[in-house]
Amino acid sequence: MKEEEVFNFFKKKDSTVSKEDVKAVPPGLATEASPDSITASVPVVLPGTPVSSDTVSVPDQEPITQSTPIKVSWTERLRSGLSKTRDTFSKKLLGVFGGGKIDEDLYEELEAILLSSDMGLPATTELLKQIRNKVRLRDLKDGAQLKVALQESIAEILIPIEKQLQIEGHKPFVIMLVGVNGAGKTTSIGKLAKYFQDQGKSVLLAAGDTFRAAAREQLIEWGSRNNITVISQAGGDSAAVCFDAIQSAIANKIDIVIADTAGRLPTQLNLMEEIKKVKRVMSKALESAPHEILLVLDSNIGQNALNQVRAFDDALKLSGLVLTKLDGTAKGGIICAIARERPIPLRFIGVGEAIDDLRPFSAVDYARAIFE
Repeated sequence: MKEEEVFNFFKKKDSTVSKEDVKAVPPGLATEASPDSITASVPVVLPGTPVSSDTVSVPDQEPITQSTPIKVSWTERLRSGLSKTRDTFSKKLLGVFGGGKIDEDLYEELEAILLSSDMGLPATTELLKQIRNKVRLRDLKDGAQLKVALQESIAEILIPIEKQLQIEGHKPFVIMLVGVNGAGKTTSIGKLAKYFQDQGKSVLLAAGDTFRAAAREQLIEWGSRNNITVISQAGGDSAAVCFDAIQSAIANKIDIVIADTAGRLPTQLNLMEEIKKVKRVMSKALESAPHEILLVLDSNIGQNALNQVRAFDDALKLSGLVLTKLDGTAKGGIICAIARERPIPLRFIGVGEAIDDLRPFSAVDYARAIFE
């Protein structure tokens, strides 16, 4: 979302907005993959034909369709998905926005509300600083006038992490998903596969989670629903599965490879070393791979999500985040905490269980949805 678009949107809400109040977007983050050595066989998967016993190919089926047509826009679904956050946030802020005098007591009350919403201290401090500036520049007099100012400020903090995933320039474009158990990696892979298919891209999945029971079968089911080939090995090595998947994608001119990995805690140092190996092995299959390393986060875990971001970023140099289950939390402020303390691009957010309820993140749409 461009700076001018944010300014124009909020100008409709409050004619006293000045362009000086809208901050510029800082440059994005870069990633690198380090080389290593590996030897592996290269399976060639021809569309519509069987493959080796160590590789799973899904027979041709009709792509998944919704059981009922989608009758509402993504903006409306986003607003519905964030209803818990909005309702809780609005109830807490009712006293602040009730028309009282803007004084230090009001600022203290607002600070407590923001902190209780998982904004974190750095993001809360930045928000209060911006709001104080807007009160001074616009000569705001009462709490009722703070709503638009707060909505603007939240959007401004989030703009730096609003960077959509660009897959041009590499074929195949290799995406590696990482995260802890239960964050929603495998489900997110199925939704991402459908998202890219809707853009006319061919997709191949790598069942790199070789540890969790039924993880392989779950990914195969997602592949079956979307008519997508899944590369898998029963009890095999995660790095080898990903290597074979990339080589197969190269041979068959597939546009996108999405690789699943086993869930792990940042404190499990041996498993964190293993995920580094998977990344190095991918670069042997294709020098520039992986092109995107996405950390999948469960939004219900609050400030612990920030700890996960730090740990996985330090280990892998993350290029993006996927935030799931926003429809299940009343504390959506964790996005602001991440944006302020570790501004890694938030590529996608999930606000529901439907296959198309994982969409690119928009700072303005998010700020609007938690207030209106």
